[in-house]
Amino acid sequence: MSVPRRFRQAQWDEPLLKDLTRKGRTGFVPPKDGKIVAWTTGKELIPASLRRKEELKLPEISELQVLRHFNRLSQMNFSVETGTYPLGSCTMKYNPKVSEYIASSPRMREAHPLQSEETLQGLMGIFYDLSQYLCEITGMKRFSLTPAAGAQGEFAGVLMVRKYLRETGHPEKDEILVPDSAHGTNPASAAMGGFMVVKVPSDARGLVSVEEVRKVVSERTACMMMTVPNTLGLFESDVAKVAEVVHRAGGLMYYDGANMNAMLGKARPGDMGFDIVHLNLHKTFATPHGGGGPGAGPVGVSEKLQDYLPVPVVTKVDDRYHFDHELPHTIGRLKGCYANSAILLRAYCYIRLLGSDGLDNVSSLSVLAANYLLSRLNPNAFPIIQGKGLRRKHEAVVSVKGTMSGGAMKIAKGLLDYGVHSPTVYFPLTVEEALMIEPTETETVEALDEYADLLNDLFAKLERGELEDEPKNTSVKRIDEVKASHPLSLKVKW
Repeated sequence: MSVPRRFRQAQWDEPLLKDLTRKGRTGFVPPKDGKIVAWTTGKELIPASLRRKEELKLPEISELQVLRHFNRLSQMNFSVETGTYPLGSCTMKYNPKVSEYIASSPRMREAHPLQSEETLQGLMGIFYDLSQYLCEITGMKRFSLTPAAGAQGEFAGVLMVRKYLRETGHPEKDEILVPDSAHGTNPASAAMGGFMVVKVPSDARGLVSVEEVRKVVSERTACMMMTVPNTLGLFESDVAKVAEVVHRAGGLMYYDGANMNAMLGKARPGDMGFDIVHLNLHKTFATPHGGGGPGAGPVGVSEKLQDYLPVPVVTKVDDRYHFDHELPHTIGRLKGCYANSAILLRAYCYIRLLGSDGLDNVSSLSVLAANYLLSRLNPNAFPIIQGKGLRRKHEAVVSVKGTMSGGAMKIAKGLLDYGVHSPTVYFPLTVEEALMIEPTETETVEALDEYADLLNDLFAKLERGELEDEPKNTSVKRIDEVKASHPLSLKVKW
């Protein structure tokens, strides 16, 4: 199997800008009034007590060197715009450029978080409408758009659970139920909120079992967190019954919205019995993410919890919009300013451009893509371990045959040599040597065919013992992952 020429990447040992410096070399200095202006122009306006005692030691390099440096860095990176990126549970879909154009317009760029409400009416109107759309999509009563990511939306939900139960006379409820296939943020958010985490085992189907929930639910149950579809890509068919058991015990139901891409226009968390929902706008609603940000994780609630939302929330009185800071039971502020506004604007554009029929089609195509890709994989090489015979939703989890030690990682690294990204590996923990694949609705059938062929071919190489030190054609080769994760190995300065 040869590496397609279009996937080959140059080998770079890119130097730091400081290593390119030559004394006296400068970039272009823009003219002012027909004259060349020195870099120090304006220094006389700064009080002497505030001036640097020494010149700032910036690299002395040409403009062309800077341009080449950052272009090379961009080419050494990977994104959904350079190749297929089926990172399971992350929904790395294409981000429409029309949304980027609108979010980068001067009206958005030049807005300031400390402006008065009177000067932000247009933007606030967009936020208000977006919150209404999200209520309709999820079946919730009210949304707060302030959380900066899904994990922060989760934490906000846990804090609302805690405050609601305390204020309604149930401080003894100190346990949150979490399925064994849940995202790691679920138990982390529960623990950060001061709760004990109770693990709920999956049944043979890979689903949450009503019987198992009945075994662990008690008078101490504060909440149950669920992802629907779950991380195996399976719809939780007993979710309404689970919600009934938890509610009967006086607990609340929390919906992790990481996999909402499979649900748009098909089913609503509120109709399943959930009381709290967070949505990852940077996943489901096509805004850029990766590398730690940016993101947005709005949190929505049912009617009985709407006064517990983090503030501010945007309200509308007559024809004017306001930031409401006075919810009577609010858990308070999560951010210094309102929200990651540009992400919200992108999501708003995405929803408006697609409309209800378009959003419904998104989920249909994402489910079709996942199942088509799964059908193209060699079932002997990549068997289904949990949920055999069940139709997948937006993603599928397969195992590398025979739980071959390190097989998932070797195949994942091998994929990088072909200009496509690996799936999520070793998650969920309930599947050994797991590959978690989510192609999303934006990949073409040709890209899916190519990806399936690569996986099948790489497994054949794995069996022949030919996958050991991949990747070989990327700018960064195989790293020592144990060493890289050790805190003493992380060097962030020179």
